[in-house]
Amino acid sequence: VRGPIIMAEVDPPGRWEDIDKILTRRSPMEGSDFTPDTKDDEVNKNFLLKDSKILVIGAGGLGCELLKALTLVGFRNIDVIDMDEIDLSNLNRQFLFRHPDVGKPKAEVAAAFINKRVPGANVVGYYAKIQDKPIEFYQEYNLIISGLDSIPARRWINSLLVNLVDMDDDGNVDPETIIPLIDGGTEGFKGQARVVLPTVTSCFECSLETFPPQTNFPMCTIRNTPRQPEHCIQYALVVNWEEEKKGTKLDKDNVEHMTWLFKKAQERAQAFNISGVTYRLTQGVVKNIIPAIASTNAVIAAACANEAFKIATNAGKYLSNWMAYNGLRGVYTDTFKYEKKPSCPVCGNTNSTYAADPLQTLQDLIDDLMADPDFQLSGPSIMMTLDDGKRRNLWSPRPQNLADATRPNLSKPLKDLFNDGDFLDVADPTLFSVAINLKVLFSKPPGSYALSKQEDKDEAPPQQ
Repeated sequence: VRGPIIMAEVDPPGRWEDIDKILTRRSPMEGSDFTPDTKDDEVNKNFLLKDSKILVIGAGGLGCELLKALTLVGFRNIDVIDMDEIDLSNLNRQFLFRHPDVGKPKAEVAAAFINKRVPGANVVGYYAKIQDKPIEFYQEYNLIISGLDSIPARRWINSLLVNLVDMDDDGNVDPETIIPLIDGGTEGFKGQARVVLPTVTSCFECSLETFPPQTNFPMCTIRNTPRQPEHCIQYALVVNWEEEKKGTKLDKDNVEHMTWLFKKAQERAQAFNISGVTYRLTQGVVKNIIPAIASTNAVIAAACANEAFKIATNAGKYLSNWMAYNGLRGVYTDTFKYEKKPSCPVCGNTNSTYAADPLQTLQDLIDDLMADPDFQLSGPSIMMTLDDGKRRNLWSPRPQNLADATRPNLSKPLKDLFNDGDFLDVADPTLFSVAINLKVLFSKPPGSYALSKQEDKDEAPPQQ
């Protein structure tokens, strides 16, 4: 049983002794512009304690550790945003929460706990989706740290921060508009921390292919040609539930609901002679469960807080730009520089070339893009620029009137919609104000949807 929250109103003796040793001394590892503090001029310490403002995205297992580590290292003005409420299952590792907090917003409870426990902490919690906040909200911060387990959300904040960077008339980056992003992620005994300087270093999107593809599958595969047990479970979730349980909201924590899905998935698997459907796999597909280990969260949060401290004070050279951790057998870490991807749709300056069959339909192309690990799209819309400069919507899932107007295009072959070598602008909810500039080549025989991406040297319409 956890004890009561200890109220801390004043700094304990010697609290800043170790921090002062770092900020007042020179070091061979210091940043290039580091100037040590003096008794009369504590610029670095004042910025750390008073002037810096940090946003932590996510108040789950990693987010709780981040808030603890950041406040204990000296950051005081911290905001935290999370869209989730506290569940009973969170209490085994998300240590800022207690049993009476179940059902309450994670961000608000976490902020209140830190403010009571850490002297001088000024943490504000926001119970909201990051996509619901205006751009001005994010421009307030000196640094943003992501503790998310959602790849789409991490892509969204990454593309937003790149979009916030301004260029001068000569095309040079305005450093005042760069908001560094520190991204932390954990899965089981593995984790990673990375530093992203928007437009300067490689961004999150540059390394998208290193992450597992999303667990969404093309509907044509789920309905017509299931090949994996996951396809059968998705069919039970998307088709069977909607047809047979229409009007009933699925409760992913309800044993009866999960058992029903499991049995339906088993029936479909047997019909297609597919093995491997289990109750545990059904839970994993439906809930998209990622195993969480408390010690991994603590290690990665500490690494992220360390990078935040170095960036804020310049007392050390920050990570360039990726640290990988593996605690499965002992403790292993590795650091390396992930290079910028020239064809990155967010920060790159070249285009992607996609080989497609001219006889496949637009829906087939969309399904291929959603299933491809290099794109991992969730609900793309597609436009093209005509010769006269006008824009034409080929498909847009929202708003409803535009979806109704463009739906007939989904069943048309590509050759009837555009020409070989035309450029398409592919937008997606996971990318903030960014469109993938895609050059489509009709160079594959019917039935082959092989991907052929390369740097494209041809002149292309500017990205929107």
